[in-house]
Amino acid sequence: MSPRSSFDKALAELQQDILRMASLVEQAIYDAVQSLVKLDVAGAAQVIMGDEMIDELYLEIEDKCVKLIATQQPIARDLRVAITGIKILLSLERMADHAVDIARATMCLSGQPLTVKCLEYIPQMGRLAQQMVKDGLDAYVNGDVQKAKEMCALDDEVDYIFAKVFRELINGMMENPKTVMQSAYLLYVSRYLERIADHATNIGEAVIYLVTGERRELN
Repeated sequence: MSPRSSFDKALAELQQDILRMASLVEQAIYDAVQSLVKLDVAGAAQVIMGDEMIDELYLEIEDKCVKLIATQQPIARDLRVAITGIKILLSLERMADHAVDIARATMCLSGQPLTVKCLEYIPQMGRLAQQMVKDGLDAYVNGDVQKAKEMCALDDEVDYIFAKVFRELINGMMENPKTVMQSAYLLYVSRYLERIADHATNIGEAVIYLVTGERRELN
C-alpha cells in the first residue's frame, strides 16, 4: 500500500471512529432528557455509567489523531482533516459531559413529582440539540458547508427557548418559593442543553473550516 493510500485509509477510519462516538453521544443526550422527564433514576444512572465508555473512546480516537499528525506530517487540507477531527471530538466529549450533568440533576430531583410549568420545553430543547448534532455530523461526512450553516441557525431556536425557560422559572420561583429547588435544577438542565447546542455549532464551524479553510464564528 502506498503512503498516500495508507494515509487515506487512516483518515477514513478516523471519520468512522468519530461517527461511532457521535452515535453514543446522541443516545446519551436523548437518554438523559428522557430520564429527567420520567424521573427515571435507573436511566440516569445508565447515562452516568455510559460516560466512561465515551471518555475512553475519546482518548483512543484523540491518540489516533495525534499519531496521525506526528507520523504523516500532513499539510494543507490533509492537516485540516486531522485538526477538524480533534475539534469535533472535543465538542462531542463536552456534550457527553453535559448529558451526565443532566442525569445528575435527575438524581437530585427524584422522589418528588415535577410541578413547574415549563417542563415541556426541556424535551423540545433536547430534540433540537440532538438534531443539531446529527446535522453537524452529516455535514462533516458530506463536506456540506450549506448544511453546516443551516444547522448552526438552529442554535438561535435553542437560545430563544432557553431565554423563555429562564424567564418562566425565575418568575415561578418568585411566585411560589416552594418550587425554588426544582426550578434551580431545571435552570441548570436548560443551560446544559443550551451548551450542547453551542458545541454542535462548533462542529458546524469545524466543517466550514475543513471545506473552505476559513474560520467562521457562527455562535
